[in-house]
Amino acid sequence: MTDLGGSAQSWSLVAFCSVVTLTLLLCVLTGPDRDDLEEFYTGYRTLSPLRNGLAVAGDYISAATVLTIGGVIALCGYDGVVLALSTLLSLLLLMFLLAEPLHNTGRFTMGDALSRRVPGRAVRITACVVTLLSLIPMMIVQLAGVGQLLAFILGFSDGAMQTGCIIGAGILMISYAALGGMRGTALIQIIKTVMLLGSGLVVAVLVLASFGWHPGTMLDTAAQRSGTGRAFLQYGLQFSDGPHPALDMISTQVAIVLGGACLPHVTMRMYTAGNARQVRRTMSWAVSSVALFMLVITVVSLGATALVGRERITAADPHGSTAYLLGARAVFGSDVSRIEGLVFSTVTTAIFLTLLASVAGMTLACANSLAHDVCASRHSGMPALREMTLARACALLVGIPVVLLAALAQHRSLQPLATLSFCMGASAIAPALVYSLFWRRFSKAGLLGTLIGGSVAVLVLMSGTRLVSGSPTSAFPEADLNWFPFTTTALVSVPVGFACGWLGTVLSGRRSARRARERYAGIEQLILAGPPRRRPSWSPDGP
Repeated sequence: MTDLGGSAQSWSLVAFCSVVTLTLLLCVLTGPDRDDLEEFYTGYRTLSPLRNGLAVAGDYISAATVLTIGGVIALCGYDGVVLALSTLLSLLLLMFLLAEPLHNTGRFTMGDALSRRVPGRAVRITACVVTLLSLIPMMIVQLAGVGQLLAFILGFSDGAMQTGCIIGAGILMISYAALGGMRGTALIQIIKTVMLLGSGLVVAVLVLASFGWHPGTMLDTAAQRSGTGRAFLQYGLQFSDGPHPALDMISTQVAIVLGGACLPHVTMRMYTAGNARQVRRTMSWAVSSVALFMLVITVVSLGATALVGRERITAADPHGSTAYLLGARAVFGSDVSRIEGLVFSTVTTAIFLTLLASVAGMTLACANSLAHDVCASRHSGMPALREMTLARACALLVGIPVVLLAALAQHRSLQPLATLSFCMGASAIAPALVYSLFWRRFSKAGLLGTLIGGSVAVLVLMSGTRLVSGSPTSAFPEADLNWFPFTTTALVSVPVGFACGWLGTVLSGRRSARRARERYAGIEQLILAGPPRRRPSWSPDGP
């Protein structure tokens, strides 16, 4: 428990209700007011670089980032810091390698970007399936976390109450996506990012102040209270109980770096910028915001270990997912004043909004792909009103099963689902995007082979990890199907994804390779430099 009094818990509840009411109202007011696909899918590309950058940062700073990375930092020290840096490196990869080409080739969805290079309905349908496979597991994780978060903060343990919280949050996420469209969900992400950064900075400053502004003292105290001694400050603690800890850590980093950069709800933000210059400025703001939050979460999580100790952190949650909240609570001491309670309520509300905003953005990405890539591609010339109605219906179609699955899975370990999402992004989507944007010979068979082969490899290998079974903290501790030696699949499935794309292209034959080169030559300038600028019709020097 948080050990907060009834007054602070009441503040948290009031803050939750107020933020939900305000954000839902703003989402309705800023949502599309006309039957225009550009407005619903991209918000007319009118978001400023600052606002778009905060929205991109909001997609990156998901609940999995706050709770999972915070827990790893608190329990494993150095390894958690490396994980946080890997998240930042993922955003830098998107910024320097993929952001502008995606903006130049994409329109609404990932299927648009891929079909620009390899047209065909099969490509769009496969891209939609991979989008759902990569985002739905993460949606379940974050939605199930709503009930656990409110139970932890407000002090109730009734399972029916937690299920009710999940259902209520599910209704909100569907409403955000269906009513707000791109601009509405972007607004929620902006509010969430500002609240999370603002409250986190206050807590981080208070944590450092409690150790006399000496980070070294905080680190030494955290190492002493971690129960692992100096190993807390060294590489390899997170996977020390596995057969290959060093390779396991590398596999996790590959999944985070490649997967985080290519998840569809993140890449769709590249289509909302007006031009290439705005894309660059957007990513600059996003990188700055994420870098600042990685620093904040490192300080607060290490402070949690130093102030609270490992035993209390693992007692609240074996994976340490409440470490960020425990650090924010512990810095105020035993007697919480009204102002301190208000600050803590802001922290908890920001995390609650993080859960809702992340799931809403993923719901929108899945709904857009279903409506645009599957339904609209079947009927050319579909009216805009009908496609928008389909997108809103698809938000409901995606949301209801996710809510039910989250309610069923809330009492099991959800770490395999989060890992599955990142591995899908790294093993199927990343190779497909890299090949499509930069390999002249890449063919339709290679693209389908990459998407399908990478996805199948992840699904098969993930079933044999110790996250699924074979350990007391796995999703199914009563079973023992642990045959894969690593916690994540990226070290094997990423090469498989790239190999399937290469093999499919090579086996396509010379005629297919020639057509692929000709098509790439026709769009190469668009991919690398964007659409040509219009020349002015006159000049001050005359004709």
